[in-house]
Amino acid sequence: MEIKIEPAKKEDARRLLEIYTPYILNTAITFEYTIPSVEEFAQRIENTLINYPYLVAKKDDLIIGYAYTSAFKSRAAYDWAVETSIYIDMRYRGLGIGKLLYDELEKITKLQNVLNMNACIAIPDEGSVIFHKKMGYLEVAHFHQCGYKFDKWYDMIWMEKIVGEHILNPPKVIPFSLLGYFN
Repeated sequence: MEIKIEPAKKEDARRLLEIYTPYILNTAITFEYTIPSVEEFAQRIENTLINYPYLVAKKDDLIIGYAYTSAFKSRAAYDWAVETSIYIDMRYRGLGIGKLLYDELEKITKLQNVLNMNACIAIPDEGSVIFHKKMGYLEVAHFHQCGYKFDKWYDMIWMEKIVGEHILNPPKVIPFSLLGYFN
């Protein structure tokens, strides 16, 4: 199966929302309760792409998954850390699409001078934990009963992957929109 990885466009919002909707309605993988509008989702994509990569995986021109990074925290001291997110079309899970997206995301993140990649995972979501462990992430925090969805409390863990050396006076993080990675 040949998969192409490329940056998302706001025009992809409808398809990405088709992938995301089952996660909202049927899982605690996202703690979002309501399905955003296509317009809101397109705005999220556009806003993310200013500073961070937002990637799609395509098979025969059909988007089958997406992944992106976002600010870990809004304070400047956290610029060298990002939060990762990934969603794969339910029909294509377990086929290595997530690995392809995360590998590309990590390459870009390193070029941006980001040093820490962090993933927030609801527990129990064993599949996501196993995936992140295989990708080199380690569990660094566990929060108890902090998310409520489907009439149930969920624990949350943070997993982290260090992708660069933490030196004094690190180079500034380069916004994705200025990186020129896909040019």
